[in-house]
Amino acid sequence: MVIFASEDIGNADPFALTLAVSVFNAVQIIGMPECKLNLAHGVTYLASCAKSNASYTAINEAFADVKSDNSLVVPLHLRNAPTNYMKKEGYGEGYNYPHNFENHFVKANYFPVNFKPKVYYKPTQFGKEKVFYERLKFFWKDEKKY
Repeated sequence: MVIFASEDIGNADPFALTLAVSVFNAVQIIGMPECKLNLAHGVTYLASCAKSNASYTAINEAFADVKSDNSLVVPLHLRNAPTNYMKKEGYGEGYNYPHNFENHFVKANYFPVNFKPKVYYKPTQFGKEKVFYERLKFFWKDEKKY
């Protein structure tokens, strides 16, 4: 159920993962036969949820890109700079903290240098994920296809 909640329901109902983990914990604590009620609760909820595999697809595509090119590195502006040496090397320079901007959003490139940015996460219009879809479309307008 825990995998099902992330792989097949995903952000269409983000609470599904919380519920699945709670069912898992309840089964461990209570045991059979009484935990069948918890299992029924979880199964019926998860079976009834809106479904989306957009997160699952996104992570698989991203992992495939990383595996295919081991020269990809985190851009300097995204690197933490806990030491003076790292600061001198440019770590963290030019980073825009999203919470300091309107709507807590910054149009920026977070991809490795020499890597053509692409959209991995393509939210569906089902369940809660529709809110994410609308939010991303609003921020990126016609710059990215969702």
